[in-house]
Amino acid sequence: MTHPADIGTHPDIVQMRARYEAAAANPRAQLADGLTLLAGTYLALSPWIVGFHRLSPFTVNNLITGILVALLALGFSSAFGRTYGISWVAPAIGVWTIVAPWVIRGHATTGTVVNNVITGAIILLLGLATMRFGMAERGRPGGGGFRRPTP
Repeated sequence: MTHPADIGTHPDIVQMRARYEAAAANPRAQLADGLTLLAGTYLALSPWIVGFHRLSPFTVNNLITGILVALLALGFSSAFGRTYGISWVAPAIGVWTIVAPWVIRGHATTGTVVNNVITGAIILLLGLATMRFGMAERGRPGGGGFRRPTP
């Protein structure tokens, strides 16, 4: 006879969720998440702020990658325990933002290059900080993984 088990109440799951909630409540993690949200929002709006919105490929690139970064930051700040596994995406988008002016075909202006390099570097550093919070949590005894209870 089998009994339906609610895995959400398993002691290891409860302990892991509590640790990730504590990591998300860390003021430094909240600061990194907030700044990542701002950086993503700026990246999405930068074609209109800097004035290269007529360069269509760069406009589309910055709009899409900025929205992605902002959504990642919202995910990190609201459900860190469920999103820490994709925290590597933010630094990858930061690297892409840095190299995009040279990869995307078009006429990159000085404003485009400077904007993307600085914004990409900020997103890269903030993404690495977010990854560090997740790794620090995983590195703690019992954090980020399941342990077999000792008899």
